[in-house]
Amino acid sequence: MSNFKEKRVLITGGASGIGKIMGRMSLEKGAAALVIWDINQQNIDATVAELAAVGKVFAYRVDVSSEEAVAGTYEKVREEVGAVDILINCAGIVTGNKTFDLITTDEIHRTMRINATAPMLVALQVLPEMIARDSGHICNIASAGGLISNPRMSVYAASKWAVIGWSDSVRLELKEMKSKVRVTTIAPYYITTGMFDGVQSRLLPLLKPEYVARKTIRAIERNTDFKCIMKFIVPLSMHFVRAMQGLLPTALFDWLFGEVVGIYHTMDNFTGRTKA
Repeated sequence: MSNFKEKRVLITGGASGIGKIMGRMSLEKGAAALVIWDINQQNIDATVAELAAVGKVFAYRVDVSSEEAVAGTYEKVREEVGAVDILINCAGIVTGNKTFDLITTDEIHRTMRINATAPMLVALQVLPEMIARDSGHICNIASAGGLISNPRMSVYAASKWAVIGWSDSVRLELKEMKSKVRVTTIAPYYITTGMFDGVQSRLLPLLKPEYVARKTIRAIERNTDFKCIMKFIVPLSMHFVRAMQGLLPTALFDWLFGEVVGIYHTMDNFTGRTKA
């Protein structure tokens, strides 16, 4: 099992939402140092002030979609903190609820760079060192939207499908190497952090940030390969949903999960964060 005690933990998007909560939990579990990467300096300052009483916190303002920024900032981390033991790729964005024909090329590139490419860029910095010392853990926060198609979030879904495919492929590569470095892929349902304000879910309840953070930290500790996080009145996982996609005719699946469960209408009234 992966242990946070005396480990150096890097969390992208670590100054807000579940990233911030997981940072606090990492320190509470005895992490030697928490390294926060975020783009919002105001959130960074507030998070450092809040978590400094819990443990050692190092924070860096960095655009994780920039290859140069990621490489340069990680070099600073290595010099000032040391090599990272646990990486949690949590930074992500959603740009709106427009249908694809109305989306701009800038929105496409920005979403794919931050949600799909950035986790690869950051992992590429830490993974060779982890492999060399045969120790380490990478956790990539994807989305249930990366497992089931959904109207009005086509580019976001594409970015999260990419994360899931890449993340699990790296897990398999490490397994073939017989490496002790582990990869965990997390696919949560909508979380009430503000990122998805306005989302309305008919049968599947929206998830509390603390709940998702706790489940994610536990998945890392247990070396879980893949974890879908959602709640329902009966046991329901995305593995079951994917099985139904294979078994049911498309029209029947669309009706059952899209209309009855209501997944296809969750983004109809989406507003997202109103503050820049």
